[in-house]
Amino acid sequence: MILNKDTAKKTAELLLQIKAIKLSPNKPFNWASGWKSPIYCDNRITLSYPPVRVFLKEEIAKIAEQQYGKPDVIAGVATGAIAIGILVAQELGVPFVYVRPEPKKHGRKNQIEGHLESGQNVVVIEDLISTGKSSLNAVEAIKEAGGVVKGMVAIFSYGFEVASNNFKEKNVSLTTLSNYDNLLEQALDSNYISEKELVTLQEWRSNPSEWKQ
Repeated sequence: MILNKDTAKKTAELLLQIKAIKLSPNKPFNWASGWKSPIYCDNRITLSYPPVRVFLKEEIAKIAEQQYGKPDVIAGVATGAIAIGILVAQELGVPFVYVRPEPKKHGRKNQIEGHLESGQNVVVIEDLISTGKSSLNAVEAIKEAGGVVKGMVAIFSYGFEVASNNFKEKNVSLTTLSNYDNLLEQALDSNYISEKELVTLQEWRSNPSEWKQ
């Protein structure tokens, strides 16, 4: 879900400007999943641009508080959302933890790093939503530790139907600063892509696993 259209377009504009998102419908990227994709997103690049990371920090913190109330704890999903999660926690003045994909194999064998008490309200921060599986895995870990997950806020979502279904199935509220539809709109408005490329990019999103350039 997008809360604010202006924020969605501004986020898309910034991500395109700093090349955190690259659109290449004519020379697609190869994802680790094996999919061919005309888009590549690496939101960690935002950390190298102070004005961008301040914008993201402030907008995510605002959404988290508006949607879910001020949480007791902010949780970042490792590894991509650790840094932005810390910035959001600092903005809100609350503790921070991060969640590994799985428990460590040694030491205390933690999956959640930091101090989380049973019954504390948690807002989870993500950098990118694709299918949502890794994000929801973090939610389950927090719940198993006794945390009360109020919802999740992410920078960007591809808007895949499978992700929407996964979040609905787990009854987890998701809000994102921007998404694929707003990205394409902004890219077209700024002449980053042509009308023809827009059609290609829309076709990919409708069936990404089978798409061929």
